[in-house]
Amino acid sequence: MSNLQSVVVTLSVGYALIGALLLAVLVYARLPWPVKAVAVVVTSAFYIASFVGARSLMGWASEDRLPAAFKLLQARIVEPHSLEGDPGSIYLWVETLDDGNRPSGLPRAYRLPYNSALAEKTDRAVGEIAAGRPQGGRAADFGAGEGTLLEAVREYITPTAIIDTSGGDPSTGGGLSAPRSGEAVSFTPLLPPRMPPKDEQ
Repeated sequence: MSNLQSVVVTLSVGYALIGALLLAVLVYARLPWPVKAVAVVVTSAFYIASFVGARSLMGWASEDRLPAAFKLLQARIVEPHSLEGDPGSIYLWVETLDDGNRPSGLPRAYRLPYNSALAEKTDRAVGEIAAGRPQGGRAADFGAGEGTLLEAVREYITPTAIIDTSGGDPSTGGGLSAPRSGEAVSFTPLLPPRMPPKDEQ
């Protein structure tokens, strides 16, 4: 058992002991039964909250929204498997970029629902990384929905160099419907960081 797993087990045992102590107190306390029921429900809710919090400790891929701008470090595509009932997933290991296109956080894994168009674009981006060409990315909700997704990169590269997965999925008959999670992720060659202006002499 790794050190991180032992922390999660210790936290779980600690919550179980607190829950058992609360139960013992409630059995002998002279409180109305609705108050006891509320105490049990609140304690149970904390079990769920602690489990969700422990997921991030164990390094499981987050299903949170991708950062608006990021550097793609690596990806893994898990194809759907109908016999096992697995709908498939796309895992992206990314590092958040700030407004100056500099890394501003620790790398984190994100899980996106499988989409054939996104899988193809992700595979291409991984190939570019393997060829020594770092890849940056923009999240689905970046921009105002008026074609402004590319504005931040126009000064560095031409739009034809952008691998854009926005729009519907032709395999499902989708036209230009509202994008689903992870469907409108754009991968581009990683832009150079913006340096602060030099002091005028």
